[in-house]
Amino acid sequence: MAFLSRLDLQECLQTLSVLQWIPVYIFLGAIPVFLIPYFLVFTKFWILSVLALAWLAYDWNTHSQGGRRSAWVRNWTLWKYFQNYFPIKLVKTHDLSPKHNYIIANHPHGIVSYGVFINFATEATGFARIFPAITPSVGTLEWIFWIPIVRDYVMSMGVCPVSGLALKYLLTQKGSGNAVVIVAGGAAEALLCRPGASTIYLKERKGFVKLALKTGAYLVPSYSFGENEVHNQETFPEGTWIRFFQKTFQATFKKILGLNFCTFHGRGLTRESWGFLPFNRPITTVVGEPLPIPKIKRPDKKTVDKYHALYIGALRKLFDQHKVQYGLPETQELTII
Repeated sequence: MAFLSRLDLQECLQTLSVLQWIPVYIFLGAIPVFLIPYFLVFTKFWILSVLALAWLAYDWNTHSQGGRRSAWVRNWTLWKYFQNYFPIKLVKTHDLSPKHNYIIANHPHGIVSYGVFINFATEATGFARIFPAITPSVGTLEWIFWIPIVRDYVMSMGVCPVSGLALKYLLTQKGSGNAVVIVAGGAAEALLCRPGASTIYLKERKGFVKLALKTGAYLVPSYSFGENEVHNQETFPEGTWIRFFQKTFQATFKKILGLNFCTFHGRGLTRESWGFLPFNRPITTVVGEPLPIPKIKRPDKKTVDKYHALYIGALRKLFDQHKVQYGLPETQELTII
């Protein structure tokens, strides 16, 4: 009975660690959004709001200049429970030398990109042990860094804007041994993510290749097997009222937040229930062999296309070598659109 109780407690802590993830961002974002105007207008403590705004103005460019990471936050026990919920695993196929900088492109996006977050924005799977002397920075939407408190929270985990300015700074102004991690398909790829699918947006996604050429950073393919399996996504029939509302919400989210609105579900607080938590299914992020890239100040289209094709070849090879080991059938092919 004591053993069963310990198992129940571990599962409860794992579920809570995932359950808190998105609400924490909402809560932290709401604090300054409501309290700064309130203190400024309705209380005698207006100076606190002025100081907070002054600090925000002073610190405005930090997120585009390497950020402010915290080893303590990246090593929270919370993330270990989060990792064990699925579980999530990081697999190395080749060493990354600290003499170079890297762009690690990850596929697929999934609904929420759990694998990228846990493997590269925390130490739950031991990134620093697996890739010693390499400092990872995970790229995400820039508007997140406009929100006080939230920006500090995500910077503490080594998260940065997925903008040319921020990524180029990390790859050219911070010495060597840096790895920027991007989900190359972007938020648009989330609409393709459903169990059994291996479809990614990549044919026209060439910005990361151009950035690699401009900075001389090596390109590293990575694939998160199982990322598409943790949520079920629903697409309703064309011509129905629910499909109309679905498309309306998708267009609104895309315009305002740069996100795609996905109609998805998973499990609830218990494994057998319905809800929006991800299913307990393993996610394994396999990091492939670095592709050496020459440094070219102004790469032309032909050169970008050449290295983009080489990257696609390396990604297909990585996918085919590991797909069976991580749950996909031998006949499964990686579809690139």
